[in-house]
Amino acid sequence: MALENLAKTLASSLEKARLAPGTASSIIPVNFKPTTKLDVAFNTRPVSFGDLFRSSDCKSAPNISFNPETDIVAGASYLLLLIDPDAPTPDDPRFAFWRHWVLSGLQPASADGQSVKQAKDALTKYLGPDPKDDSKPHRYMFLLFREPAGLSLAKEDVGGEEFIQRRSFDPAKFIEKHQLRLVGLNWMLGAGDGWKE
Repeated sequence: MALENLAKTLASSLEKARLAPGTASSIIPVNFKPTTKLDVAFNTRPVSFGDLFRSSDCKSAPNISFNPETDIVAGASYLLLLIDPDAPTPDDPRFAFWRHWVLSGLQPASADGQSVKQAKDALTKYLGPDPKDDSKPHRYMFLLFREPAGLSLAKEDVGGEEFIQRRSFDPAKFIEKHQLRLVGLNWMLGAGDGWKE
């Protein structure tokens, strides 16, 4: 999908889901247009702008891939955030944004973006989406940021792995502090295995 068409599809899905404008307006710039397509897949099933996944589908970290941005100096590195703006439930999002996964130092490992090179350990270990069965589906956002040259983050810069630390994450402050530029975005719905529509 061409980036222009991708931008329209993404914007429509974010608006329909009340993410931007809405819950995620503080982290998604107004009129955001992706400069790369962020592909996310659990096993072989791709994530595509609001598809529903069950907790059992997401136990292991997904595969991430993206194309090199045009007109960007070779060697640029990227940071991926996976966050949930609906914790503990969409009707009571007092802990938003829940931090599920943070990877830094990512680079497209091939010109076609079919693989990604991860040069650093995860800043936050992957914790799969697992809403309670009696909760409405949560919205899970995969956000890809270009890192400023020379950025070197440690786990302490993001926060710890404990429940209270993950739920206390403030992505807007984190993005601003580290001068991250949003370049790609994908999102999905996640529900417990026992959730009934």
